[in-house]
Amino acid sequence: MKQILIQKNILKNNDAIAIKNRKILNEQGVFTINLLGSPGSGKTSILEQIIKHTKEKVNMAVIEGDLYTTKDAQRIQKHLVDVVQVNTGGACHLDASMVEQALEHIDMSDLDFLVIENVGNLVCPAAYDLSEDIKITVMSVTEGNDKPLKYPSMFQRSKAIILNKIDMIGLTDFDMEMFYKDIASLNDDIKIFEVSCREEEGIEELCKYLKCQINHKGGKLL
Repeated sequence: MKQILIQKNILKNNDAIAIKNRKILNEQGVFTINLLGSPGSGKTSILEQIIKHTKEKVNMAVIEGDLYTTKDAQRIQKHLVDVVQVNTGGACHLDASMVEQALEHIDMSDLDFLVIENVGNLVCPAAYDLSEDIKITVMSVTEGNDKPLKYPSMFQRSKAIILNKIDMIGLTDFDMEMFYKDIASLNDDIKIFEVSCREEEGIEELCKYLKCQINHKGGKLL
């Protein structure tokens, strides 16, 4: 019982900070996504493709979450996008206080779009509000189609799913019909994008969706 109370207090404190962060982001008209997924699903590769297809029209920044290294942030920095690395020191998720500290290093005066790439994990990050407008979960066909039912909270709370590595589906036993059926049983109001970073398949449709969300949030015409 003590563990439950501690967890509630942690989330309560997190939510209070998230409210303050969200107020700042909303005042600036910054559309924010919390990019989630397991290690190896391709979150950073997806993010690189999003940057490639949007940065000419969208002022964008990235908060890069990782346990210890700066490897992903270095990849993003090569695309000439503002990026702040947050190392959790072993914690399996980002929280609102970490985002609060990262925002202090981001110029939001002309910012349209903020991506928070969370730590690779399908469990803990789902529970933490990071002041995002929407959660987007990345999963790959190589992980198997059973992940939504095994980790339901992540998929129930996400507004969109990016099904990555679709070019490799012929090398797996991924059951696409069952995947869609399971997703519908958890969340019937979710967008699914079938994507291949290697072939750049589905990227344009994904970026059109994001630009629409950015337009709606910031009143911009992209």
